[in-house]
Amino acid sequence: MFIDHPPPRDKQPNPYKGNRGVMRAWRALKYSLSGFKFAVFEESAFRQELALAAILLPAAIFLPVTSVERVLLIGSVLLVLIIELINSSIEAAIDRISLERHELSKRAKDFGSAAVLIALGLCLLTWATLAGPVIVERIRTAFF
Repeated sequence: MFIDHPPPRDKQPNPYKGNRGVMRAWRALKYSLSGFKFAVFEESAFRQELALAAILLPAAIFLPVTSVERVLLIGSVLLVLIIELINSSIEAAIDRISLERHELSKRAKDFGSAAVLIALGLCLLTWATLAGPVIVERIRTAFF
């Protein structure tokens, strides 16, 4: 059985793929920070979730839980932010193609929104399961 080889690449290289090594990593960092900055200033949903993260991440650090539980608490919050960034990028790409209402555009945006909802649900479940009993116990000992 013979394996087909991929077709030869074009002779002209992609001008956006020319960076290698440290320079590539430096530019990637700049692009990532630019995307983060844009999300903070332009995406209200991301700002809301970032505000939630500003409360939950320090709480996860100071809650008396095991290391694995702490990682799960922090990871569930970061997952929400990651999924929101992906959802925002899907929305931006759809809007770039056309602002016209189209069923496939709606479906793509709804899928992204559903992904955020699932991530938020996972975050809520993680916090309720791992941090909930600790918080309830702290409240009970403080007031009773």
